[in-house]
Amino acid sequence: MAQFPGATAQRSSVALKHGAHHLGKRMDAQMEIWRNYGLGQFIHWGLYAIPGGHWKGKYYPGAAEWIRSWNGMPNEDYDNLYKQFNPQHFDAKAWAAQAKAMGARYVIITTKHHDGFCIWPSKYTNYTIANTPYKKDALKEIVDAYGAVGIDVYLYFSIIDWNHNGYRSAPAKTAQEKEAYEEFKLFTANQLKELLTKYPSTKGLWFDGTWDKAWIAEAAFTDSLETELRAMHPGLIIGSRFRADENGNRHFDTNGDIMGDYEQGWERKLPKTIADVHGNDWDCVMTVPENQWGYHSEWRGHVKTSTELIEMMAHSVALDGNFVLNFGPDGQGSVRPEEAKLAKEIGEWMNVNHEAIYDCAYAGLEKQDWGYITKSRKTGKYYMIVFNVPVSGALKIKIAPSAGVGKVYDLADSNKDYEPEEVHRSKAEGNEYLIHLKDRPVEPKVIVLECTDQDQDSGVLYEKAKT
Repeated sequence: MAQFPGATAQRSSVALKHGAHHLGKRMDAQMEIWRNYGLGQFIHWGLYAIPGGHWKGKYYPGAAEWIRSWNGMPNEDYDNLYKQFNPQHFDAKAWAAQAKAMGARYVIITTKHHDGFCIWPSKYTNYTIANTPYKKDALKEIVDAYGAVGIDVYLYFSIIDWNHNGYRSAPAKTAQEKEAYEEFKLFTANQLKELLTKYPSTKGLWFDGTWDKAWIAEAAFTDSLETELRAMHPGLIIGSRFRADENGNRHFDTNGDIMGDYEQGWERKLPKTIADVHGNDWDCVMTVPENQWGYHSEWRGHVKTSTELIEMMAHSVALDGNFVLNFGPDGQGSVRPEEAKLAKEIGEWMNVNHEAIYDCAYAGLEKQDWGYITKSRKTGKYYMIVFNVPVSGALKIKIAPSAGVGKVYDLADSNKDYEPEEVHRSKAEGNEYLIHLKDRPVEPKVIVLECTDQDQDSGVLYEKAKT
């Protein structure tokens, strides 16, 4: 039976006990809020921020939060870093204020990463912030601070736990291993229930480390756990990477149906066309450097600019997704200057142009080389987000065959419409309009298009939307 409004019951192309619970998008109020966010923030913060990608003078080339798995970092040394965790510059309210100014409407925070260290005082392990010099509940500070400025909180949780004796990546073989893994499963379930109980304003759970074969083999357990978590927290949002079906398929079950509320397959990459997202809700989580999530003091390779990140955000929303930008504060709790600069620049753009991002979606129009088109779910307005101005200075856009153009204006100055001589219609190319720019923008600009329902001369050719 379907669990959410708008969703349909599971089909039976292949009979599954632990496949998708529903077909189609969730249309309840909380999920509608989720799909309208537009921009979010990811925060990776934990013990790995202390070494910052180095240990005893050696550079670690991998993602900083994986440093414990490096042969240059003895496990014993890493596992004792909690004795040094005392972030004197950590200010959850400052983090939240920065995220708000950037324009983020939700945040995903690492409650614990693969190392198993908890930034909340879990009663199920001693490996928590309560036993550090800091002692205080950092997660509560973050949840409270972000909630106070109107940013919804989602909790990241890694199934991998290098600190727990019962954890293993491969299915248990011996009776002793099986018993230990059963203890680990109970521990994991207890921690998740604890998080939802201690932080009831949580909107959803974001899972990591679920690719292990041991976890994949637990289809019945993970399905039951998901059902239990949803029951204790109505409206909870869980992505597609939490569990596998009984045939070992992750994200999408054996029938090709998504398992979860949105697709999480777009990590550090973007779909090219609307067809690539298969009608599902989705988000893209993106790093600033090539592949650094937690704090690494030395970024190498390409580091993205604010313009690149704004374009990725526009790309995401134009294809019905959200864009989530990652931050990796250092061991003292400070956001690095490069990230602070990007947040400020993105925020300045969003302050003027957020209308083209918030509550917007795929426009159903043919994509043009100059940029992206979004459409407001609330007003029906189209937003032309311009990144690449043609040499001619004229932007082409094809609208629905029966529609006409009403008002055209820059979002930054809604009081000045484009004059009739600046907006030309090309009948030869279908219902295509050419909008001649008034000036050459030095940053991504947004042009608003308000269409009329009827066009007096609609007998023109029209090429169906391709994007």
